[in-house]
Amino acid sequence: MIQSIEKSVTLSTEELKKIDAYWRACNYLAVGMIYLQDNPLLKETLKPEHVKNRLLGHWGSSPGLSFVYVHLNRLINKYDLNMVYLAGPGHGAPGILAPVYLEGTYSEIYTDKTQDEAGMHKFFKQFSFPGHIGSHVTPETPGSIHEGGELGYSVSHAYGAVLDNPDLISVVMVGDGESETGPLATAWHSNKFINPIRDGAVLPILHLNGYKIANPTILSRISHEELKALFVGYGYEPYFVEGDDPMIMHQKMAEVLEECVGKIRLIQEEARRTGVPKRPRWPMIVFRSPKGWTGPKTVDGRKVEGFWRSHQVPMGSMHSNPEHLQMLEQWMKSYKPEELFDENGTLIPELQELAPKGDRRMSANPVANGGLLRKDLNLPDFKDPKYVIDVIEPGKIEVENTKVMGNFLRDVMAKNMTTFRVFGPDETASNRLNPIYEVSKKVWMADYLPEDEDGGELSPDGRVMEMLSEHTLQGWLETYLLTGRHGLFHTYEAFAHVVDSMFNQHAKWLDICKNKVPWRAPVSSLNILLSSTVWRQDHNGFSHQDPGYVDLVTNKSADVVRVYFPPDANCLLSVTDHCLRSKDYVNVIIADKQKHLQYLNIEEAVKHCTKGIGIWEWASNDDQGTSADEPDVIMACCGDVPTMESLAATAILRKECPELKVRFINVVDLFKLQDDSEHPHGLSKIDFATLFTEDKPIIFNFHGYPWLIHKLAYRHVRESDRLHVRGYKEQGNINTPLELAIQNQIDRFNLVIDVIDRVPKLGSRAAYLKERMKNEIIDHLNYAHTHGIDKPEMTNWKWPY
Repeated sequence: MIQSIEKSVTLSTEELKKIDAYWRACNYLAVGMIYLQDNPLLKETLKPEHVKNRLLGHWGSSPGLSFVYVHLNRLINKYDLNMVYLAGPGHGAPGILAPVYLEGTYSEIYTDKTQDEAGMHKFFKQFSFPGHIGSHVTPETPGSIHEGGELGYSVSHAYGAVLDNPDLISVVMVGDGESETGPLATAWHSNKFINPIRDGAVLPILHLNGYKIANPTILSRISHEELKALFVGYGYEPYFVEGDDPMIMHQKMAEVLEECVGKIRLIQEEARRTGVPKRPRWPMIVFRSPKGWTGPKTVDGRKVEGFWRSHQVPMGSMHSNPEHLQMLEQWMKSYKPEELFDENGTLIPELQELAPKGDRRMSANPVANGGLLRKDLNLPDFKDPKYVIDVIEPGKIEVENTKVMGNFLRDVMAKNMTTFRVFGPDETASNRLNPIYEVSKKVWMADYLPEDEDGGELSPDGRVMEMLSEHTLQGWLETYLLTGRHGLFHTYEAFAHVVDSMFNQHAKWLDICKNKVPWRAPVSSLNILLSSTVWRQDHNGFSHQDPGYVDLVTNKSADVVRVYFPPDANCLLSVTDHCLRSKDYVNVIIADKQKHLQYLNIEEAVKHCTKGIGIWEWASNDDQGTSADEPDVIMACCGDVPTMESLAATAILRKECPELKVRFINVVDLFKLQDDSEHPHGLSKIDFATLFTEDKPIIFNFHGYPWLIHKLAYRHVRESDRLHVRGYKEQGNINTPLELAIQNQIDRFNLVIDVIDRVPKLGSRAAYLKERMKNEIIDHLNYAHTHGIDKPEMTNWKWPY
C-alpha cells in the first residue's frame, strides 16, 4: 500500500523552479525534433543547413503533453505510484519523446541516442525523417501502448490497461479534437465497468487547447457550466486546471493531481476494506492551456500561439526566410538550454533527480511492454470428451458450433480468472457463448433493478464485458492484451466493419513490433470471433448480410493476420485452442451460431486443422486405388454453409453421374490458398497442384465474396476459367436459408449445374440432370414464398453415404 495522499499541496519555490526547468527542457527537445538536423545545443548561430529540409511533426499539443508528464513524475516519486501514460492527441510524439529521452529510457534501448550532444543530434534528426520514426507515439516509443495515429481510442485503451491491474493508474491525455469522435464519446462510459476492488484506475485529462487542424474544437467553445455538466453526466467528478501562466499552472496542476490521486486511493481503499464494489464518481481533469503554448505568439503578423496555426509546424521556409530562421533560434533559446544541459549536452544532475527510477519510469514500466508480464493461459484439454462432438459418421448430426466453443471458453475462464476476459456487444448469449455465464457473469457497476436478477447475468465481479460499442470493447481488449493478458472479442459478422479501422491500427502495431522493435516482448493475439454469419441472416435481411471483413484482413501483413473457417464444432475447438495459445497475431475465426452438420471426429479435426486444407476422402470418389486415377472435377469449399451445400451437390453428382470422379477439398485456413512466397501458411506450387491438379476444373464454394478467392489463389491458378468461385454477391433480404443460398448461387443445385457446364465428358449426357436442377430451384423458391420455410428434406438433409 502507498502512503496516504495529501489533501492539498503547495510547491516550494525550489520545486516550482525545477519542475518548470524540466518542462522547458522537454519543450526545447520537442522544438529541436521538429526543426533541427544539426547544431542541437545551438553552440553556433543557427544556419539554414542546421534545419531539416522537410519539416514534419506537430507542435500544438506537445507542450501540454510534457507538462502533465513532468507533474506525473513528481507524484510517482512522492508516492511510489505504478503509472502509465497514454497520449491521445494524434501527432503528439514530441511531447512524449522528450521526457522519455530525459529520463534515460530512450538511451537505454537505443544506445546510439546517448544523453549528450552527439546523442541529442541523432535524437533530433531521426524524428519524422525518412527511414526513422514518425510523428505519432508509435511502438518504437518506450512506454507507449497507444499510438494515437487514428483518433478516438485513447480512453478505451486506458481502461483496458487497468482491468485486473489493481495497483495501476492509467493517465490518458485526451485531445479536444479527438473528443469529437464517436469512439471517444462512447468510451467515457468505461467508468461503469471498473471494479475498484480488483481493477486499477483511469485518470482522464481532457486537454482543451482550443483547436483542431484548422477549426475550433467543440468542447473548447461551450461554457464552463455546460462542460462540467457533460462530465458529471458521464459519471465523473471533473477538476479544472486553466490558464496560460506557466508558474501558476504548475501550482494548479500539482494541487489538482494530488487531489485526484488521493480521491482514487480513497475509493479503492474503501472498496477493498469493505469488500463492497460500488460504482464511484471517479475524478477527471479538464486541462485548458493555449495551443502551441510557449511557442511563437505571432508569425508574419498572424496569431500562432493559442490558435490553430500552431497545430503543426508554426513557421516554415527556414531555408529561404532569414527572419523565420532567426525567430526559431530565439524561440529555442527562450527555454535557456544553457541552464538545462551541461557543456556535453547532458541534463544537469539536479533536474535528472526529478525523473523516477528504474521500472517506475512511465517509459520503462513493464505494463507498457506487456509481453514481459504475459504468462501462458492454463488451458483445459479441448479434446476432453466433455467438449467434443462424438462423430460416428460424417454429416449425420447437427450441433450449434459456437455453443461447443462456449463450453470450452467457460473452462478457460474458470482456470484464468485474473488474466482472461471475453468482450462482445450484448451478444454473448446470442452467439451461443452463454455457457461462460456459469463461471462468470457480465460486468456491471451501474444501478440494478429487481428484474435484473431474472436472467440478467449481471455482477460487479463479472468477467464478460458487454457494451453496445464495438469500438470501446475492442479498445479495452487491445490494451488488455498489450499489458500482458488474454481475451476474445466476438460480434456479428456484418457489423465487424464498425471496427475495420481499429483492426487496421492494431495489425500495423503488431507488424512494427514483430519486425522493427525487438525489445517488445510478444503479446497474446487479438482473437476475433465473427458469428451470426451472412448465410444465417435470412431473418434479419440485407442489412445483416456482409461477409467482407475478411477481405480487409487479407490486405494486412502476412506476418500478423490469420483467418480460419472451421466447418464444424470439433474443428472450431481445435482452432480456438490454437488461437488462444498464439502470440502477436490477429486471428479471425468465422463460425456460425446455428445448428450445422458435423463431419469430423476430434482426431480427424485436429489433423485437418493442423494442415489447414485437405481432401475429405469419405466425400470423394476419385481414389480407386490406382495411381492413374485423376479427378474429373474438384469440389472445394470454405465455410460451414458452403461446405454443406458442396457436400449436397457432391452427393447428387455421385448418385446421378456415378462415372464422374469427384475430389472434395475443404479449407479451414484461408491463407492456404496463397502461394508460400506471399504467406507463411500458403501452399507451394507443388502442393497446390497435387491437391487441385494442374488442369481440372475447380468449383469453389466460399463463405464470403467470391473475388477474394481469385485474389488469394491467382499465383496458383492463372486460368480464370478453371477456377470457378461461388460466394455472396449482395443478393438477399428476408429469405429462407436455402433461398438465400440460391439467390447467390452457392446452393447444391447451382453447383451441380456448374459441374455439368465445366466437365466436358458430361456434356449433353447430363442435360436431363441439368433440367432437373433448374426445376428444383424453381420448386424450392416457390415453396419458400408460399410456406415461409424451406422444404423439410432440405432442412433435415444429411450426408447419404
